[in-house]
Amino acid sequence: MKLKSTLITFLLVLTLLGCKQQNSFSDYQYADKPDVITCSNLNSKLYNEALYSFEDDIFKYYKAQNFKSTLTNAYSQFIRTAVYGRLKYEDVISKHTLDVFEALKNENDLWDANNKKSHLNYKSSALNCVGNNIKDENLKTTFNALISTNSMSPELFGSPLMPKFRNALSDKHLALYIALDLYYSNLFDIDLSKVNLEKPEQKVDFNKVPPKTEADTHAGHNH
Repeated sequence: MKLKSTLITFLLVLTLLGCKQQNSFSDYQYADKPDVITCSNLNSKLYNEALYSFEDDIFKYYKAQNFKSTLTNAYSQFIRTAVYGRLKYEDVISKHTLDVFEALKNENDLWDANNKKSHLNYKSSALNCVGNNIKDENLKTTFNALISTNSMSPELFGSPLMPKFRNALSDKHLALYIALDLYYSNLFDIDLSKVNLEKPEQKVDFNKVPPKTEADTHAGHNH
């Protein structure tokens, strides 16, 4: 286990050392979608792509398990299993997401090889963008307090986040945090040879309001 951790850290350091190279990513498959991340100091086009690709992945993954599943349900199940470390990322990610992840590696301050709780740099421009724009005031206060005291971790923020999973549908800055810390950050740790790229070719309609389900009714409303 210690050897594996050391190897992961070494590979992450190599990634960070190469981060100054020009980002040549051009395969924007969601360019027709609304720009929901628009902070002036970010490569917003890439972060929007990363968010939509993440949402498409989790939608397809949970849809394959339950044809009635919606993006709302997918967020609920994803957050819970990711926070508790029970998600098999190899079965969720798509080829496109892996390509987006390679591009995200080149974002200068996004990653921190010395962060033992997450590979993410919690003082990065992306997380600063999130912290300034989370809509729910309680979540925003908790998020920024954890970061300012160097206490941030997926587990600590996951506790107040889980019951408010529905917020990710209307608050895409919160959704970006979920994508970066609970999804992309974990891709450093997986064996890419085990990635299942045989996913159903069903795109999620991000503009469609999902019908209410029994799970949504019990989860409450977000008006």
